[in-house]
Amino acid sequence: MTTQTKAEVQTTGSEMHSDKTVNIMVNDRPVKAVQGETILSALKRVNINIPTLCYMEGLPPSGACRLCVVEVEGAPNLVPSCSFPVAEGMKIKTSSPRVLKARKTVIELLVSNHPDDCLYCARNGQCDLQRYAEELGVRKRMFRTKKTSKQLDVSSPAIIRDPDKCILCGRCVRMCEEIQGVSAIDFINRGSRAFIGTAFNRGLNLSSCVNCGQCILVCPTGALTEHSYIDQVLAALNDPSKTVVVQHAPSISVTIAEELGMPVGSDIDGKMVAALRRMGFKYVFDTSFSADLTIMEEASELVQRIQTGGVLPMLTSCSPGWIKYVEEFYPDLIPNISSCKSPQQMMGALIKSYWADREKLDPRDIVSVSIMPCTAKKFEAGRPEMGRNFVADVDYVLTTRELGRMIRMLGLDVNMLESETADTPFGERTTAGKIFGASGGVMEAAIRTAHYLITGTEITDLKIEPLRGTKGIKELKARIGGLEVGAAVASGLGNARIILDQIRAGRKDLHFIEIMTCPGGCVGGGGQPIGTDMAVVAARMKILYKIDSEEDVRVSHKNSQIIRIYDEYLGKPLGEKSHHLLHTHYHKREVLL
Repeated sequence: MTTQTKAEVQTTGSEMHSDKTVNIMVNDRPVKAVQGETILSALKRVNINIPTLCYMEGLPPSGACRLCVVEVEGAPNLVPSCSFPVAEGMKIKTSSPRVLKARKTVIELLVSNHPDDCLYCARNGQCDLQRYAEELGVRKRMFRTKKTSKQLDVSSPAIIRDPDKCILCGRCVRMCEEIQGVSAIDFINRGSRAFIGTAFNRGLNLSSCVNCGQCILVCPTGALTEHSYIDQVLAALNDPSKTVVVQHAPSISVTIAEELGMPVGSDIDGKMVAALRRMGFKYVFDTSFSADLTIMEEASELVQRIQTGGVLPMLTSCSPGWIKYVEEFYPDLIPNISSCKSPQQMMGALIKSYWADREKLDPRDIVSVSIMPCTAKKFEAGRPEMGRNFVADVDYVLTTRELGRMIRMLGLDVNMLESETADTPFGERTTAGKIFGASGGVMEAAIRTAHYLITGTEITDLKIEPLRGTKGIKELKARIGGLEVGAAVASGLGNARIILDQIRAGRKDLHFIEIMTCPGGCVGGGGQPIGTDMAVVAARMKILYKIDSEEDVRVSHKNSQIIRIYDEYLGKPLGEKSHHLLHTHYHKREVLL
């Protein structure tokens, strides 16, 4: 059974229409288009660039910004190319004086009510409004008016909202509502008084926001940015009384390269580790190690639930945005969530217990930093459940973007560094832990180990193709020993809602469900480089699976350091020690109405 979200169903261009072609003229050149598709879609296919601010690939056009206007012969006015369909014999001008003047006026009007603080803005150099102002030659303020002024929202530990920089394109609203199904923000008021805010215009921390950060990825300006902890981390690195350690998530090594100007799909794991050491981190650990540890606990928990009649289907607990989503909207399914902490929090707990004891360090003198693809990890690190004796498992979380800023700030040329390896004992990983970065990776890794735990033998084919790819919902029926296991994978909370509604309606054929907050999984996380789209996500997935295919140790239960830590410290999966350190509980949260 497969179902699609609105975001999956609604596509543009030839995908949503017949194959009948029509002939149009664009800038006096013949172009073949598909009947019924939009002008913008046809022009994109022949590499004619049209500026847009409100358009979102895969969603029906809103036509809000009017920046994409073109001139169509016979039409009394300029038409928005994002919503105007092509027709046989249509003649289009994309850069006539009339078109350029209209686009420039749109930008001039937006700039007239925009702050003049580009040098201080986190999106300086990556702002669509700034880029179009440059491209269209906006060199002076043509419209002078009293600028609107609204309060900066810094209430969320993950996301900062600056309404003064909002241009009302609506992308964040559409992402939050139509793709993620959260609806934490929306338009408030009308006309010149309109702005985007939360219910009752209160802080994000009091809204249904799950901190996923997908709104940041689609925002064309600096109206939405991550809550940065760079200054705090730099201060810790310069404090001689602190031992500062860092962990990096499985996807970071294949995305930080883009942030540093390298090609999409480059894996610079070794150079990144070297850069982290040059930045001053005393120890560098790989979160893929604790991903392997998560699999040992999670697969054991799944097997235990299946064999003892526990609550099924079991839902993964790796993605903190997803956990908050369940707490907000599906509290009746909280018992279905695995009690395992996420790999980030498992690593943090071990650093301030097992590792601190081994190194004879006071946990309070350790500053534990994590580099994550996810803004929701900032929220997760501050949850009261994530620590012991008033000591947090993880002190600061930086996104991929923040790591890139720090590398540039400290003047490091990553290309010139020799590759280095992460520190033991949390530096060894298997490729099962590495593929956690892709949607379906957690499930694939769990099935590999669950098969071993149930049958005592390794699964024949480690590559589980139905769980791979960018599709929003993926399903698998697998026979493990004498048991047929039903598994499902969903990425993007809109897709998660479909699966959860099926469970609520009584669906019984699933035992284990992996859900990632962000479309495509961690490689598409809200903390990843600006400009992430599904084509980029697919390229990042490809390199993770290439790593999986080329290395020898591909199952979590064969990680020698995992075996060692159970022997020396934890005892066994789901044992008393591991339950105390590596597991937690979740609870219902009230939705702001």
